[in-house]
Amino acid sequence: MSSVGYMFYTEYILDMANNSHRKNGTIMIEVRVDELLEAHGRSFYWLAKETGISHTTLWRLKKGKALGINFETLEKICLGLGCQPGDVLRLAKEKKTNGKQVTRRKAEKT
Repeated sequence: MSSVGYMFYTEYILDMANNSHRKNGTIMIEVRVDELLEAHGRSFYWLAKETGISHTTLWRLKKGKALGINFETLEKICLGLGCQPGDVLRLAKEKKTNGKQVTRRKAEKT
């Protein structure tokens, strides 16, 4: 991994540790592994075996429990499912707070 990529990744993890990207514990990036597996007619177990990624790592991504994803893991998922990184990760458009939907821009200001 290049030093530039490592520094970016490290800064991102530090920001995540400080929860600077979160409001009320809501993660703004969604991992779409389940949707992609369903579209390809494959199981979670198949993806773990196909990519060599541990079931635990995939589960944490699926449930939104992961604090980050390294490029090697993302690349393996993309190669296994024949997709692009943008197909796996998506920026959440809206979140709900107190029963009201708030757009991402408004949520950042609060």
